[in-house]
Amino acid sequence: MKRLLKLAASALAIFAAPAAAQDFAITGATVATGDGSEPIENATVLVRGGKIVAAGRDIAVPADVTALDGSGTWITPGLVAAVTDLGLVDVGAVSQSNDRSASDSRYNAALDVAPTINPASQHIKVSRNHGITRAVVVPNQGNAIFAGQGAIIDLGADLDAVRKPRALQMVDLGEGGARLAGGSRAAAHVELHNALAEAIAYANNRWDGSRAMLARMDAKALGPVVSGEQKLFVEVERASDILAVLELKEDFPRLDLVLVGASEGWLVANEIAAAGVPVIADGLDDLPERFEEIASTQSNIGRMVKAGVKVAINAAAMENPRNLNQYAGNLVALTRIPGADGLSWGQAFAAISSIPAEIAGMGSQAGVLAPGAMGDIVVWDGDPLEIGSMPVRVYIDGVEQPLDNHQSRLRDRYRDLDESDLPKAYDW
Repeated sequence: MKRLLKLAASALAIFAAPAAAQDFAITGATVATGDGSEPIENATVLVRGGKIVAAGRDIAVPADVTALDGSGTWITPGLVAAVTDLGLVDVGAVSQSNDRSASDSRYNAALDVAPTINPASQHIKVSRNHGITRAVVVPNQGNAIFAGQGAIIDLGADLDAVRKPRALQMVDLGEGGARLAGGSRAAAHVELHNALAEAIAYANNRWDGSRAMLARMDAKALGPVVSGEQKLFVEVERASDILAVLELKEDFPRLDLVLVGASEGWLVANEIAAAGVPVIADGLDDLPERFEEIASTQSNIGRMVKAGVKVAINAAAMENPRNLNQYAGNLVALTRIPGADGLSWGQAFAAISSIPAEIAGMGSQAGVLAPGAMGDIVVWDGDPLEIGSMPVRVYIDGVEQPLDNHQSRLRDRYRDLDESDLPKAYDW
């Protein structure tokens, strides 16, 4: 604990007013690089100009770089939350603060979440406090199978959160999509094929608005999807639905597909791997919640990875993905259970760092501690995949971030309150 306090005090002195990226090194820590390899003990991370310079053992710290003692801590890249609604909602039950879906809108595919994201949202602050530095923000379905266009954000403490707007299009081809399309999966697939066909016609100046089913803005928005310039995130759970999605490439070969959910993915893991389609899988599906999840098992992710599928872990709660590291830790624990399939420590951590970053289109710049990568660093007080471990420092692009939020302030306010005292709100 003294070592952690020493690191915290040193960091506070150096980054008291973190307005710009600093040059620093943290030495003597256990370092996980996020690329799937196992943690390295007594290692160093070196950062210059907001970028990672080096991470590992035997790294010389230049004389002009401030070195911090990281003994007793773990250092990892920032976590990447793959499917969230961070910044779209403050209080879910208050419609005025909830921009997750637009059920009364005449548009669907054209809806763009980027202008609506609120960087000051408490959900963003709480998630940052738990080590998440980048996130993919997606809308919910409203009145059509298309939910709209998602964005990539960082969780830095400023008002410029969006790093890439219109990064993906979201569509539901499971039970939810069937209901929205008219009551069956057949209707959902016809609606999807028609929409993509109209998007192609629009791109080729052959679109007839008087006969089209799509609004002009929706047809225009789907153009980058059919050309492969924009990823198509497909919500799907059932094994047979997954196979139907994979067949979309026969009619639309340029689609850049990503499966979201895939609770029964393990049943068709070989087919998913052969198609080269990545998966953002639910991190805690061990029992079916719906008929389309009858074959769900917590071994789902491990079995898909074993078959060669690229899998990232999704958060169970979109508005608060702070338990991502716990879900990854569960998969490590599964390797110790006879008959179950889990992941190694390195594989599990990559599933919440480098792999979701790659799937979302961030390339090799996020979720890793590698030369040239973003300076997103989390300093933990213990093994980040163990319950109870928490970040003591979070850096985004080399800039230290505040870790206070509404929850932490309430904790500090009432933690040591004498039982005989009334809460301050009553002290009028």
